[in-house]
Amino acid sequence: MRAYRHVGLLIGMSVVFASAAAHAQTVAQFLETADRIPRNPSAMLHPGFRRLRGQLSDSFRTIRQEQNARVARSQPRTICLPDSVPIEPQALLNRFNAIPPARRDMTVTQAVREWMAERYPC
Repeated sequence: MRAYRHVGLLIGMSVVFASAAAHAQTVAQFLETADRIPRNPSAMLHPGFRRLRGQLSDSFRTIRQEQNARVARSQPRTICLPDSVPIEPQALLNRFNAIPPARRDMTVTQAVREWMAERYPC
């Protein structure tokens, strides 16, 4: 019985990690989706906008979790994010467009991590 629980736990963890990896979007993909969103007030209703917003939320959640894990391991944080990080959409697009095309295969989370490390160092 105990072995079945371990197998179930391993299967569950693999599904979680596989789904997280499937949602990891590159900067190039992010910019491609952003280019298809209209630049007007109706943009917030566009499904692509909601996906991009969700991707950014996931990225910030991941970064916060990483920093909390560092504190739990008694390691210094590398990023000191405030409770709320205001991000202007155009500033984000400018930042991502400034990434050289050869580096745009990095994940959105990695790009946000690098940006926040510059913006909010400890």
